[in-house]
Amino acid sequence: MTNAIIRPAIEADGVRMLELIRELAIVEKAPDEVTVSMEEFLDAGFGKNPVWGAFVAEVDEKIVGISLYYIRYSTWKGRRLYLEDLIVTESMRGYGIGKQLFEETLNLGKSQGYHGMVWQVLDWNEPAIQFYKKYKADFDAAWINVSITY
Repeated sequence: MTNAIIRPAIEADGVRMLELIRELAIVEKAPDEVTVSMEEFLDAGFGKNPVWGAFVAEVDEKIVGISLYYIRYSTWKGRRLYLEDLIVTESMRGYGIGKQLFEETLNLGKSQGYHGMVWQVLDWNEPAIQFYKKYKADFDAAWINVSITY
């Protein structure tokens, strides 16, 4: 277990955060799907009207992981966090950094009085599925992902 420093992301972290997002896209076999520009990414997180927040994990003053989230609203449940990405760079996996980031994000939602957290996991990502099962997460196969790209 590595005791990483977990802290809120700041704008200066943006370049490294986007590097980790691209690393995740490679793992998920979709390297060409990350099309967001650095300008859009930074504006969306740190601009006048930010739509996401994040925590970063640092080991030896280097960002090795992120948890990027935003607030969503459920007409049935109320405010909930949506965990967009939980990423730990490959060389640092297995040291408990993902656990630290995940729990920091869970605690944020609890402290804000939200009614839970939701996220997605790829059906073939068995290590992630097993990780989330340790938290007694509910897996709902009844819903189908739907999206439109403009």
